[in-house]
Amino acid sequence: MGEVKHLCLVKFKEGIVVDDLLKGMTELVSQMDMVKSFEWGQDVLNQEMLTQGFTHVFSLTFASTEDLTSYMSHERHAVFAGTFMAALDKVIVIDFPVVIAKPAPA
Repeated sequence: MGEVKHLCLVKFKEGIVVDDLLKGMTELVSQMDMVKSFEWGQDVLNQEMLTQGFTHVFSLTFASTEDLTSYMSHERHAVFAGTFMAALDKVIVIDFPVVIAKPAPA
């Protein structure tokens, strides 16, 4: 199996300072060698019927399932996850192997 993605769709609780959480997440993944990449984004079309209230997406890429497992069980992740989860109203998490259907242009 190749790369694995860890994808989180979230809706933050009212009053949460998202920028503070983004700084914390960026700092966390920068210290974790098993994380190949980290991307995040905020919904731009605001189509409530389709988004069901979810506003942000976080995507981490790992070289293998073992690296993902190592990340998920790491003490630093556990500490940050407690803070992160407390800020959420709703969350969906999916971990999946990357299947490239259309490669990015070179």
